[in-house]
Amino acid sequence: MKILDIALKDMLRSFRSFFAVVFMFIVPLLVTGMFYFMFGNIADGGEFNLPRTKVIIANLDEGGPKFQVDTDNIPGGESADSMGDLIVSIMESEEMSALIAPTYAESAEIARKAVDSQDAQVAIIIPADFSDEFADIYGKAAIEFYQDPTLTLGPGIMRSIMNRFMDGMSGVKIALTLFLEDAPPEDAALVGQVVQQYLHLSLAQEDDIETELLDVRTPTNAQENKAEQSENLLLSIISPIMGGMMVFYAFFTGSSTAQSILKEEEEFTLQRIFTTPTSQTTILGGKLLAVFMTVSVQVTVLLIAARLLFNIEWGALPSVILAALGIIFSASSFGIFLNSFLKDSKQGGVLFGGLLTITGMIGMIGALAGDSPVARKLSNSVSLFVPQGWALRGLTQAMSGAEISALLITALVLLAWSTAFFAIGTWRFTKRFA
Repeated sequence: MKILDIALKDMLRSFRSFFAVVFMFIVPLLVTGMFYFMFGNIADGGEFNLPRTKVIIANLDEGGPKFQVDTDNIPGGESADSMGDLIVSIMESEEMSALIAPTYAESAEIARKAVDSQDAQVAIIIPADFSDEFADIYGKAAIEFYQDPTLTLGPGIMRSIMNRFMDGMSGVKIALTLFLEDAPPEDAALVGQVVQQYLHLSLAQEDDIETELLDVRTPTNAQENKAEQSENLLLSIISPIMGGMMVFYAFFTGSSTAQSILKEEEEFTLQRIFTTPTSQTTILGGKLLAVFMTVSVQVTVLLIAARLLFNIEWGALPSVILAALGIIFSASSFGIFLNSFLKDSKQGGVLFGGLLTITGMIGMIGALAGDSPVARKLSNSVSLFVPQGWALRGLTQAMSGAEISALLITALVLLAWSTAFFAIGTWRFTKRFA
């Protein structure tokens, strides 16, 4: 058929243009790819790696005769001869290795200088009488906490850990004081058991001391679903953008392809073709068919490429086909309609750059604004004043798995738009070349 031959010839000529190919395929995918890499890290949840805090410890504790608590159940406690040793053992435990990097100093002065010179972030200075003061019911055991004033995160973590430890130790003294106040004199020998029981319940009830001091673990279900959640988040951002780009540039393709009629008129090649035995209706029909075929190839390629490159789920095949047909017919007929009002191709640059950009941005309001209430309101009102808004709506419905009945309503509206555009455009072109 001559009409198909003419359409194929015009379509191939469009694809020979490097500029046209870039705008049809490269630019939509490139813009989407840019957003894909921009939002990739956000969607992945930004794997947070807590830096290890540099801690220098000056353990000056000399122990005490009253430090007789069994610490075997506390991580590292079996090797502790003093309260200072117990703190050091906890800092050296495997569970704490992900949080701190401990070093040691022989004196308090050396430890403070290490922080002042920024060789360490925190200095923990355990005084010589720490065990004695802890063992004395009326004593006040204290640890010096010396930090770099310019830092917050690392010292804050260490302060939380030490506060948790010291709170536990204070609890021991409180429990012991209450016991001695209420217990009869003959039960004084049970003091060691009271202390041991309290330590067992408050510090060693969990196998992981890190759980007691600072919980930095990721929930199991979050670990299992992390990849899926990240992918879903990224797709929720990328899919509407890719859909919007497809609709936006499909309308540009429809208009630029239909403009070939004006260019051939200016070059007088169209008039020469009209002098051939082929009827004018066949010639115009072939050129208009070329517009539909070109946009069809563009939309099909972008749907497949986006699926392969960005793993975008467009929805069920019948829904996607219906949405794609809506884009193809509306974009092609709109291009024919616009060009039928132009006197020459020079007017096309201004019209395409202005009108198509404005209507395209109006139609993409819903895709750009996200899922907020304002976006939904705009998507259901302002964006539907232009055919691009209805075309994007159909694609969005397909992606969200909407009922086919809802898609049919959108398709019927686009069909009405397309029929009106095509009828007016073909009538004006036929009248123009009569």
